[in-house]
Amino acid sequence: MPIVHVYVWKGLSNEAKKKVIEGITKTFVEIGIPEEAVEVVIQEVPKENWGVGGEQASEKFKHIEVP
Repeated sequence: MPIVHVYVWKGLSNEAKKKVIEGITKTFVEIGIPEEAVEVVIQEVPKENWGVGGEQASEKFKHIEVP
């Protein structure tokens, strides 16, 4: 049974989360894994706790909105 952990910035919309879960599940189904065996865990991380290139994502990506 595959368990997929997805880390995203805090604030992702419920609609976006549904699309992520559906898309990941579909990918496994296409390779023969039963839909009910696929688990997807979405973990939201505040931008200030996420570092990219030596900077907090909250500073580096100030202008980017999470859908």
